[in-house]
Amino acid sequence: MEDKKPPKSLNELLDRIDEVAEEHGEVTMDQVMEAVGRRSFGPLLLLVGVIAVAPGVGDIPGVATVLGIFVLTVSVQLLFGRKDFWLPKWILNRKAKGEKLKKMAASKWLRKPAKWIDHVVKERLEFLTGPKATYAIAVACTVMALALPLTELVPLSTNLLSLGLVSYGISLVANDGLMALLGFVISAATLTVVVLGIG
Repeated sequence: MEDKKPPKSLNELLDRIDEVAEEHGEVTMDQVMEAVGRRSFGPLLLLVGVIAVAPGVGDIPGVATVLGIFVLTVSVQLLFGRKDFWLPKWILNRKAKGEKLKKMAASKWLRKPAKWIDHVVKERLEFLTGPKATYAIAVACTVMALALPLTELVPLSTNLLSLGLVSYGISLVANDGLMALLGFVISAATLTVVVLGIG
């Protein structure tokens, strides 16, 4: 099946999640990836970040660990130059109720910030979203993925670290280097909080 073109904005990504949720009573991760484009690093980071940053989702026991494995698997493959991302079937087959997914995609907690973000995002500092920068983002995401299971021990840190993933995802989708810089700041600050929180 031909892969879909990646979404160009955060709202478009939420629209695609909403559409796939409308079509199915239960939605697998594989179906969501198919909807947002499974071969592009940016949309996949954005997808994971949006899921984890949604109110209440990141606090569910085990979610941060699963999302960490997802990010780790994809980012390591990118570091080794792989273009078609492989994920284990147990992740691809994980299901969520379409109704809950649709509710998440339509949530004002996501849609209002998404509308504002899409308004301010633009192409700038594109050297921070080029091949070398993407490699650096993949390294940062690898570290973040390893830390995600630990965030289950520190309240709200999963949501904060996920904001970093959202920033990286938007930067790669929209070629906005400023968002990449923001991602580095958020992830560094949150990792520091996590280390101090479990220390």
